[in-house]
Amino acid sequence: MVRASPTPIPRFVLRMRSVGIGRVVAACAASAIAAFSTVAQAAEPHELDIALGVAGMLQSARAVVSAEQDLINNPTIGDKGLTGDVVLARGIENFKRSTGVDPRTIDPNSVYGRLLAAEMTAIRDVMAEAQASINRADIGFKGFVPAIFGRLVAERFQQLMGGVAEIKVTAPPELIRNRRARPDPWETEAIRTRLLAADWPTGKVYAAEAKKGNRDAYRVLVPEYYTQGCLACHGETKGELDITGYPKEGGKVGDLGGVISISLFR
Repeated sequence: MVRASPTPIPRFVLRMRSVGIGRVVAACAASAIAAFSTVAQAAEPHELDIALGVAGMLQSARAVVSAEQDLINNPTIGDKGLTGDVVLARGIENFKRSTGVDPRTIDPNSVYGRLLAAEMTAIRDVMAEAQASINRADIGFKGFVPAIFGRLVAERFQQLMGGVAEIKVTAPPELIRNRRARPDPWETEAIRTRLLAADWPTGKVYAAEAKKGNRDAYRVLVPEYYTQGCLACHGETKGELDITGYPKEGGKVGDLGGVISISLFR
């Protein structure tokens, strides 16, 4: 039996803050950082607080990659200076501005602290591994777009904390470009009946207790919406190839473009 969260966001108020997007952001699923008012750090937060904090950390770092697309794709510059430490530091600043909390101050022995620490390690690792591609000066478009960054961070996080939690960046099935990002049956149903419902409030998350594979989990879906910057690759004309070689989806500003799915295992 799936028990949905009875209120959009218990224990705190979710607010959305826009972030800058480069002129060409392939596979961009959103441009907002989900931010929240934190509960007392002395106690383990509610599961929904934890899930949204993990989602917010990913968004905070992804915003840095989004904002630096022009630099990343500049063929006249070698070393871009976008090291793992630099991107993580700027992501932490984004997170702090959105939440009022430095993620490094969360109790490292708590579940929340462990998950954030692993996520920050994943961000640093992904950027370190991408340096050779990012710093190539002989080509323009590198293909290191926010969606790729998000997927790689989620995969690295899975290696570090897969027994405790998972992050997945997915979307409505018809918008999926990478088969590994396809929503599972629970995500597909929740996206269709909740997030895409005509009366679903923009920005409202969906949380429920549900199976993830054969494991019990507390699952949270954080919706993300297209902004103008996303439409270079996901807008009109539908079917026309974008810079990455994928056909555009014909999306419009405000359409549901992606979903961050967080699973906290019981």
